[in-house]
Amino acid sequence: VQLQESGPGLVKPSQTLSLACTVSGGSITSAYSYWNWIRQPPGKEMEWIGYISYDGDTYYSPSLESRTSIARDTSKNQFTLQLSSVTPDDTAVYYCATRMYPKTYADEFDDRGQGTQVTVSS
Repeated sequence: VQLQESGPGLVKPSQTLSLACTVSGGSITSAYSYWNWIRQPPGKEMEWIGYISYDGDTYYSPSLESRTSIARDTSKNQFTLQLSSVTPDDTAVYYCATRMYPKTYADEFDDRGQGTQVTVSS
């Protein structure tokens, strides 16, 4: 499975960060598959953000839940991330990734995109 992130590389503080992950070589509705967003801020460890499941259920990191929304477009085989009210602390490389079980840690994925840099700055 191949995953490709896309979206703006620069977002202003207080605005909403929006990214998309386009999937090829597999379906986001494949049974028991989970489609994740993770991020790595500069100089910090990878952080798990949340996932959307093969049947559309979502689950988010408690620390980001109030600002996070993950959705999907099955016609495009794509899932998206929206993170609202961003601050410079949200500056990171954002990745989409998939695995076959609903875990909430930021490693041990079956496949992962190459990542996209998002900088929050005015």
